Amino acid sequence: MGKLAQAHPRGGQHGPVQTTSPTHTAMGGAGWSRDVKGELFTLAITNMVGEATHHEAASDRDNRFVQLIHQAVAEDASWVARLIPWLRTTANMRTASIVAAAEYARAVRELDPDARAAAPTVRSVIASTLQRADEPGEFIAYWLSGRPGATLPGGVQRGLADAVTRLYTERAALKYDGLAQPWRLGDVLNLVHPKPSASWQADLYGYVLDRRHHKDGKATGNLPMLAAREDLDAIPPADRAATLASWGPDAAGTLKAAGMTWEALASWLGGPLDAAAWSAVIPSMGLFAKVRNLRNFDQAGVPDDVAELVAARLRDAEQVRKSRMFPLRFYTAYREVSSLRWAYPLEQAIGHSLSNIPKLPGSTLVLIDQSQSMSGRLSDKSTLSRAEAAALFGLAIGLRAEHADVYMYGSTGAWGSQRARHERIDLPAGASLLPLVKAHGRAHMGGTLTWTTLAQTYSGHSRIVIVTDEQAQDSPGKLPDVPLVTFNVGGYRAAHVEAGRNRVTVGGLTDAGFQMLAAVDARAGGGWPF
Repeated sequence: MGKLAQAHPRGGQHGPVQTTSPTHTAMGGAGWSRDVKGELFTLAITNMVGEATHHEAASDRDNRFVQLIHQAVAEDASWVARLIPWLRTTANMRTASIVAAAEYARAVRELDPDARAAAPTVRSVIASTLQRADEPGEFIAYWLSGRPGATLPGGVQRGLADAVTRLYTERAALKYDGLAQPWRLGDVLNLVHPKPSASWQADLYGYVLDRRHHKDGKATGNLPMLAAREDLDAIPPADRAATLASWGPDAAGTLKAAGMTWEALASWLGGPLDAAAWSAVIPSMGLFAKVRNLRNFDQAGVPDDVAELVAARLRDAEQVRKSRMFPLRFYTAYREVSSLRWAYPLEQAIGHSLSNIPKLPGSTLVLIDQSQSMSGRLSDKSTLSRAEAAALFGLAIGLRAEHADVYMYGSTGAWGSQRARHERIDLPAGASLLPLVKAHGRAHMGGTLTWTTLAQTYSGHSRIVIVTDEQAQDSPGKLPDVPLVTFNVGGYRAAHVEAGRNRVTVGGLTDAGFQMLAAVDARAGGGWPF
C-alpha cells in the first residue's frame, strides 16, 4: 500500500506551487498569493489567451500572464525555458505557449549581460515550442502587433527559421496556406529566410512564394502531392462528383495522395459531403477531424463498416496520444452525437487521454466545485463549462481510486446566509465516465463553500482532492493532516489554501496535471512536470 494510504502520515509532500502572503479570493474568502512561478504555472495551464473568465477580464488576464513571464525570466530563465515547450507539447496550450515564447524572447533582452548569456537561447525555446506550420505566422503576428517598425531580432528569426524547416511540408502548404490567412507561409519565408533541408523543400519554398506573390505556383516533380492536387483542381466542377464516384475503392487513396482534407473536399465538390464522399475521405482524416465530425457522419448516413474505421482509431491508445487532444474534446463529441455506435469508442478514447491519472490507494475524498462561477465557458469557441471540466477530472479520479467518496458541492440560500450544499455521487464498479459527466457537470449549486463542505464530508480519508477554480467564499480552519491536492481549473491569482506540507496544487485542462498528482502520491518529489 502506498505511503499516502496511511490515515495520518508523519511526513508530508510539498508541491512546487508555493504561496507567499495572505490575500482574498474573488469571492471574499481567505486567499494566499502565490509566488511568481506558482502563479505563472497555474495561469498558463488554464489560459485561453484573449478570453475573459468569470472573475477576470480578458485584458487583465493577458497582461498578468505577460508580466509573470517577465518576472519569472528575471528569477529563473531556465525554468521558463522548460515550461514553455512543455506547455505546448504536453499541456496542449497552443496560443498561450506562442505568447509565452515571444515574451520570453523580450524578457531575455531585458536581462543583464551575464544573465542573458546564461539563459537558454531564444532560438531553442522558439524552435521547440512551435509545433504546427501556421504557428510561425501566428508568432510573427503577435510579435509585430501594435509595434510599428518592429523587427525580428536574430535569435527570434533563427528560431522561427528552424521551426519552418521542420514544419513546412507539402501537406502543410495545402492545409495552412489559405488565401484568407493574415500571414501566409510565403510571408514567413520572406521574413525569416530559412534554409531548405533538401531539394524538395527548396522547390516547396519556391512554390509557396509564387503562390503568395504571383498566384501561379506550379508543382515540380519533387512535389507529388501538390501535383496531384493540381490534377484534381483541373477537373471541371460540374464533373467532380461523378469523377469521385468513378474512382470506386481507389477514391480514398486518390484523395490522400492529393492531401485532400474534408474541408478541401467539400470546397472541391461545392457543397456538403454525402456518405460516399465521407467514406472516401475518412481513411485519411486525422483523429481530431474525425471526432469533430461524428454527428456529420451520422447525418450523412456513413455506413457501419466505414464508421468502424473511426471507432478503431478511437480505441487505439497510441493514436489518441499522438492527437494531443484535450480529454474534453471526446466529451464534447459524446454530448453532441445521438448514435450509440460512438458511445463505447469515445469512452475508450477518453480513458486513453486520461492515462496519467494514478490509481490512488486507500480512501480518497473528491470534492468537485459546481458553484455558479464554474458556469463560464472554457473558451469563446467552446460550449463546455469549467463545471463540466471539473466534473470530468474529479469523476475520473474517483473512478480510478481504490475507494473514493465523490461529492459535487456549492451552497444554498441567500447571500450572507448561505449553507453548504453537497451531493454524493455513486460510482458503481465499471461505471462509464462520459454519462456521469453529462449528468453532474452543471454549475447549479450557488456559491463556493469549499471548507465548510470539507468539514462536513471528511471522514478519515487518506487524501483529499478538490477540483475547483479556488474562489471560495469561506476560509480554511484546522485541516486534516493528510495530503490535500487542489486541481485548479481557473488560473486566478489567489490560492484558496496556503502552500505547505501536504498542500499541493496541480491542474490544467489536460491530463498533464495528473503527472504531478501521481508524483505527489508516490512520494517522488512533487516537482514540476517538466
